[in-house]
Amino acid sequence: MTIRIVLTGPECAGKTTLASALARRFRAPWLPEASRLYADEVRRELTEGDADPIARRAMLAEDAALALDPPLLVLDTDLISTVVYVRHYYGPCPAWIEDAARERRGDLYLHCAPDLPWTADGVRDRPAQRRELSALFESALLEFGCTTADVSGTGAARERAALSAAAALVAAAEQR
Repeated sequence: MTIRIVLTGPECAGKTTLASALARRFRAPWLPEASRLYADEVRRELTEGDADPIARRAMLAEDAALALDPPLLVLDTDLISTVVYVRHYYGPCPAWIEDAARERRGDLYLHCAPDLPWTADGVRDRPAQRRELSALFESALLEFGCTTADVSGTGAARERAALSAAAALVAAAEQR
């Protein structure tokens, strides 16, 4: 059974950097953020109608990675992020996405604090609302019954916090 570690939190919170570091440390595959790839592809402002293709792409990518049966898979966000952003931008999230997010819940969510400097990149658009979004992520993680660890700080300290939480999960899984 594959252990799934998910990086989550508001934009520009170091999720991709940490996903890459975890993947290197554990020699595990990692999946990039589906919504980022989609936004880069369509090159326009996302709409409520984009939630469906983003969620479906995320599930297809995760299913393909899981089919290879790795011991550990690192995800740079998952469907819970889709739920949070759909609710934040558009209102209610389609029930099928919320149901899928519950069914496909990861084993550990590393909730990345918005304590890094915000950097514009053409997709990010909410520098003043990162704390609000972080609270929405906290609420959703509780709602979906996720096991979480908070990750904050900068540089090596941030990476150590993520690695420590992930290593504890891996060690516990190896004990079983």
